[in-house]
Amino acid sequence: MNKSIIIIGPAHPLRGGLATFNQRLAKEFLDEGFDCSIYSFSLQYPSFLFPGTTQYSSESAPEGLKIFSKINSINPLNWIKVGNELKKIKPDIIVVRYWLPFMGPALGKILRIVRKNNHTKIIAITDNILPHEKRPGDISFTKYFLKSPDAFITMSEKVMNDLKQFEKTKPAKEVLHPLYDNFGEIISKREARNYLRLNNDEKIILFFGFIRKYKGLDILLEAMADKRIQTSKIKLLIAGEFYEDEKPYRELIDKLNIKDSLILRTNFISDSEVKYYLCSADAVVQPYRNATQSGVTPLAYHFEKPMIVSNVGGLPNLVANEKAGLVVEPEPTSIADAILRYYELGADYFIPHLRVEKQKYSWQNLVKTITDLANDIQK
Repeated sequence: MNKSIIIIGPAHPLRGGLATFNQRLAKEFLDEGFDCSIYSFSLQYPSFLFPGTTQYSSESAPEGLKIFSKINSINPLNWIKVGNELKKIKPDIIVVRYWLPFMGPALGKILRIVRKNNHTKIIAITDNILPHEKRPGDISFTKYFLKSPDAFITMSEKVMNDLKQFEKTKPAKEVLHPLYDNFGEIISKREARNYLRLNNDEKIILFFGFIRKYKGLDILLEAMADKRIQTSKIKLLIAGEFYEDEKPYRELIDKLNIKDSLILRTNFISDSEVKYYLCSADAVVQPYRNATQSGVTPLAYHFEKPMIVSNVGGLPNLVANEKAGLVVEPEPTSIADAILRYYELGADYFIPHLRVEKQKYSWQNLVKTITDLANDIQK
């Protein structure tokens, strides 16, 4: 009989990178012959805690996936109900996503109940152990959650080191974040720019994804004000929704007088449009102040776009300097230097390296790591 696997984490109709990841992972399990479904959230975040415009996707549900929206992140009675349901189902493996301490109480309680069936092996994919933006309760919520899984997977050395501060005895493996290969194939720059109504002859770099302070967009804006960048007529395409107050960014743009150098598409980018933004750009810039790993990196690898990334967290390990991209310090002059260096070298210099590197980022590897860990767990 095929092993049964349940993924616990966001999925359609919830939107965003976690949902995309979980759905792609579920598809990989199904393709490899496992029985797989996803337990998602009926309530993921209370509205006052959610920084974007909506938590929900306007796109149709992915085909062929069983998604059950059952978990209420703030209702302890719901946690008991879901825990008992999963305990009774007795899946062979639960793969649980952990990305925010806020989810610690709900997920920790559910998994404690499941463990009582003495059968299900619980493996946590920990995107973050310590959050980018600190809040009261982070440490205690994280400690509570980490007692529940049997083993852990991280996708960067930084998160592995953070995990070891809290959990030193349980098995843990590091795996590269697989490629987001579910946004379609590479299209020509001309086709992408025509779709987005961008000028085919301009130099355009891309900042992609939700806008939050730790991602350093303000640093990149200051780099865009560098006289050398202005003289080179390089433009910055900002594609992503503000997940914090946009007023300081607007004021900085006015102060730096760089409005003409920017192309602002600060709405949520739907899955069906992702390929147009990535394929329209010459390069992707990730000027992060701090980082564990980034979903933008495997996206850039899939679409074979060179990256300019900050020398923080796990990013330098993912982007080989002067090969898959350029690694720089997160300050305006260094970023401006790197942008100019990119155009000096040209895209053709990076493409062969990108194609070699992207082979490391496979979903099969992640599935094998999960199943190997499960096989090693004694119940």
